[in-house]
Amino acid sequence: MEKELKIPQGGMLITVELTVKELMALTGAKFPFHQEVGMTARKKLNAALEQVYTAKGERDELRHWLI
Repeated sequence: MEKELKIPQGGMLITVELTVKELMALTGAKFPFHQEVGMTARKKLNAALEQVYTAKGERDELRHWLI
């Protein structure tokens, strides 16, 4: 039995500014001398998600989905 996953405001568009290196890191590119690139990109995405959900008071629900 499959359950449908419902994400509040799942169709809402948000904008996150990333550098080319950060975008590449999110797609799997490795930067051995700059390992913080991927971490920085994930932090930016998490911060954007948190802004959306804290505005609606759904912070606890968001903690489950953060990357």
